[in-house]
Amino acid sequence: MVVLKKIKASTLMETLVATVLIVVLFMMTSMILNNLFFNSIKSNTRDIDAYLNELEYLYRHQKIQHPYKDNLNTWEITLQKTANTTKSISLEAINKETNKTILRQIIEN
Repeated sequence: MVVLKKIKASTLMETLVATVLIVVLFMMTSMILNNLFFNSIKSNTRDIDAYLNELEYLYRHQKIQHPYKDNLNTWEITLQKTANTTKSISLEAINKETNKTILRQIIEN
């Protein structure tokens, strides 16, 4: 007859505690990653920067005149002459959802 050897194993309570710890760690990691991805998407201004570059190019080549207003998704864009005495134009984009503002100055020659 075969003699069975006793194998060291963990108890049910140790297994449950280890499972709970792994689940909690997984939840915390997924929440942190979700927050990081959300913030990177929310702060992405690549589209509006490209559009502002296009508007600046069009203004410099007399394709658009000031005052100029436009919308791009959630951004309100205005192009207008500044109030100071220098010859400059302000190009401003304001996000309606996050109230983030991008301001550029175009100095005329």
